[in-house]
Amino acid sequence: MALWFQQALLPEGWRPDVRVILKGRSIDRIVHGIPPEPDDERHGPAFAGLPNLHSHAFQRAMSGLTEIAGQGSDSFWTWREAMYRFLDRLNPESLHAIAALAYAEMLESGFTSVGEFHYLHHDPAGAPYANPAAMAEAIAEAAKDTGIALTLLPVFYAHSDFGGAPPTPGQRRFLHTPDSFVHLLEALKPLDATLGIAPHSLRAVTPDELAAITALAPKGPIHIHIAEQQAEVEACLAWSGQRPVEWLLDHVPVDQRWCLIHATHITDSERRAIANSRATVGLCPITEANLGDGLFPASAFLAEGGRIGIGSDSNVEIDAAAELRLLEYGQRLTHQGRNLLTSPNQSTGASLYHHARNAAPALGHPPAALAPGARADIVTLRRDQPATAARSGDALLDSWVFARAQIDSVWCAGVRRVTAGHHHARPAIEARYAQHLKALLD
Repeated sequence: MALWFQQALLPEGWRPDVRVILKGRSIDRIVHGIPPEPDDERHGPAFAGLPNLHSHAFQRAMSGLTEIAGQGSDSFWTWREAMYRFLDRLNPESLHAIAALAYAEMLESGFTSVGEFHYLHHDPAGAPYANPAAMAEAIAEAAKDTGIALTLLPVFYAHSDFGGAPPTPGQRRFLHTPDSFVHLLEALKPLDATLGIAPHSLRAVTPDELAAITALAPKGPIHIHIAEQQAEVEACLAWSGQRPVEWLLDHVPVDQRWCLIHATHITDSERRAIANSRATVGLCPITEANLGDGLFPASAFLAEGGRIGIGSDSNVEIDAAAELRLLEYGQRLTHQGRNLLTSPNQSTGASLYHHARNAAPALGHPPAALAPGARADIVTLRRDQPATAARSGDALLDSWVFARAQIDSVWCAGVRRVTAGHHHARPAIEARYAQHLKALLD
């Protein structure tokens, strides 16, 4: 099968008239500067799809349902209580329906892989399902149905706060002991997914549990929520005398396999230490804005050689370009400047895109690229829209990120999943989602 693009972003840069020959799930050959052959599919500008480093798929069904002010001050912590109440009614079937919609929307927005930070393990009473992988299997089936590449990050969660505090009733569906977690990991091995591991946060694990859990993943990716909230930092200081990132880097051999999710509230020394560790910071600007978390010091971090990627987290809005745009705009508002996450005379959209695509190793994949041997994850932009008119090269990425240029088609592992901006299975996915959501909210 051969695809021909008006221009495409290759490892050596943008090239015109690019012919890409697919073989199975991968790119076999690429030739540029030639006209299309008669049987080639012809498309507009193309670039490699992006990794979504952090998703809680089930939270897609909460989008728009938590935007009512309570009697006191609203924060992440009040939102979390609403989330706990919502998930009490989820089962594998409804999780599958919600995740399928989330994953279809990710593909439509230019994400072609996802890291699912999966902590909803047990039944509504908190008892293990007869099949301990029942909820994870629902996630994997949704990924299979939509075609997105899945990195499954099963979450170890045992406590409600630092120092091994007992869990709350609202956390009953998440909980494991180290022994039961080993059984879960065994049950997950047959799934069609890259497997990693995720200690939920320093709040949710003791130091001994953290050591035991990370030892179970000698090679795969390791993700952890950290320093998302000021209250978390204060509680960690009260428990250990250290801030969360400071404690983690002092007590755990963090390296390039680690992805620190959020890391919002850090000191200058913590920021430099993360960059030196080669860990990736997984930023979720839309969710962080929605929850009022705060802003990560991205400009300084990138100047120090730090690695970042993006994720959709709570899936309140699923849009890869919007995540990149808000990441830059947050820095502009903080520093009262423009084009802060790039180098002099370089495209900001292109810089943001390359940081995001290079974060794929945090999901256990090589950096996304249109290159021979790479997985055929390809995104094209519509040719017939004002945002792409008379533009070429990096200006197309600027238009995608900042001018809302629309996606036309998306291939994942060589299969076209999106045409004219819509996932091929969207009607059936939407109908199943609506049916399950009505039952959940009645």
